[in-house]
Amino acid sequence: MSENPHPAPAAALPLELRERVSKDTRLCLSLSGRPSDLGTRFHNFLYAELGLDYVYKATTTTDVAAAVAGIRALGVRGCGVSMPFKEAVIPLVDELTASAAAIDSVNTIVNTDGHLVAHNTDYTAVVDLLAGRGVRPGGPAVVIGSGGMAKACLAALRDNGFEDLAVVSRNAATGAALAAAYGARRLATADGLRPAVLVNATPVGMAGGPEADELPAPREVVAAAAAVVEVVAVPESTPLLRLARAGGAAVVTGTEIAAAQAAEQFALYTGVRPTPEQVRRAGEFSRAPRGR
Repeated sequence: MSENPHPAPAAALPLELRERVSKDTRLCLSLSGRPSDLGTRFHNFLYAELGLDYVYKATTTTDVAAAVAGIRALGVRGCGVSMPFKEAVIPLVDELTASAAAIDSVNTIVNTDGHLVAHNTDYTAVVDLLAGRGVRPGGPAVVIGSGGMAKACLAALRDNGFEDLAVVSRNAATGAALAAAYGARRLATADGLRPAVLVNATPVGMAGGPEADELPAPREVVAAAAAVVEVVAVPESTPLLRLARAGGAAVVTGTEIAAAQAAEQFALYTGVRPTPEQVRRAGEFSRAPRGR
């Protein structure tokens, strides 16, 4: 292989990377259908803040089996898992923790000497954030979506005491299966519903997506909800959140979920638990324009 005829001078690299990254640096990744810089900036901010010899990189793949094999073979310490890979990685790991096994969905893989253990920190984040908003059982709860994040939200609602649950899914097969697993009703649309809690667990409203400017449910359904949970983290304020806030609903944002679950991932990868203040600043940095 010929050498790069135009190598980047060492001085062109950020000083932090020139001095910090070495052969001993531990690597963490994320696998996502739509990679973003949120996790990358969040984790790398905390590595620098806490003086940890780690580096984090967001990736995607068209071959999830090969990607997980690479995590094992190359000693990648940890990997965040996002849509659409949350269920596909299950047969590829060695062990499921209770959080992942309970909902058959994975968002975190931890590699210890080639032994891959799967977790679900999304579930933990949603449970804690619902409690923090004072969201209590009473009235129906509606979850839009039928993927891994929908499972985490349904389980969180169920474990918070909600009994009247409904799943709205365009995919009849996955929606029916998810509803049956959680004792919920499966509906094709949200039309006419008046939920106490409304959860968007779909990419509707995600920046750069085909439905970035749309709502996941009709306006009158959103207006009826006393609490709204949005899993989309980019942008920070989605059409759903803007409408919910205008109507006075309590909201749990996708950026909050992302920061809470990422902090738990960080602790699993490094053995170090950041303080709430450090998590807050890492979250702000992850969402700030580049260069800041």
